[in-house]
Amino acid sequence: MRQKRAVVVPDLHFPLHDQPAVNCALKAIRLVKPDVFICLGDIGEWESVSGWKYKRRKRPPLEYMLPEVDKEIKAVNEGLDQFDKVLDTVKCEERHMIEGNHDDWLNQFVLEHPYLKDRYSFKNATQLQERGYKYHPYGKYLRIGKLYFYHGGHYSTGYHTKQHALNLGKNVVYAHMHDVQRHSVTHIDGTHAAFSLGCLKEMTSEANTWMKGRRNNWGHAFGIVDWATDGSFRLDVVDITNGKTFLWGKEIDGRT
Repeated sequence: MRQKRAVVVPDLHFPLHDQPAVNCALKAIRLVKPDVFICLGDIGEWESVSGWKYKRRKRPPLEYMLPEVDKEIKAVNEGLDQFDKVLDTVKCEERHMIEGNHDDWLNQFVLEHPYLKDRYSFKNATQLQERGYKYHPYGKYLRIGKLYFYHGGHYSTGYHTKQHALNLGKNVVYAHMHDVQRHSVTHIDGTHAAFSLGCLKEMTSEANTWMKGRRNNWGHAFGIVDWATDGSFRLDVVDITNGKTFLWGKEIDGRT
């Protein structure tokens, strides 16, 4: 017997998201009517406080940075508003925000300027408490039944799902790598699987100049999880191609 159902979304990177792919996820929520919503982190790009942007040079004075930070905070909250509006409509009350490495850049920024914590820490900037989200700090795992969720990054080799499955010995879902992968291993206590859920960010070279034109195998996708009362689960990975997908026999077009 099904106990609960979740929709799981990977890296959004607002405002560098792919709106048709996001629309597919939003329309899926309307169709699926989940009991649980899980965001796997990197909900924002947070270029204004990027750990890479200022890796080799000093940050500019705070009065020059804050307008850009505020602009990104506004864009990320507007992006999250899209999901909250649909989640309210389908009466999905259990919501989880798993902090990503990009999101944590805001926290690192606050460490340099502790007096900004009340407004600029990640969970405060995105108003998670007011929105009704349970906050899971960067690197921490959320467990529901026999399935674990975290942002990703603990194992980042080419076939990273294999490394997760072998090293963790648990069922785990993550994002971070932006590609779609799955790998299963069998231990003495049974079979465990690791799932990489891709991303919902814009994948063009223009939006990812840091890649310097390198090819990648990123993919747009999201997940739907059903749990039984004993904690066992089924995870369906819903791939999105050119802003379109199919779910439960229905075509979902995110371009309209």
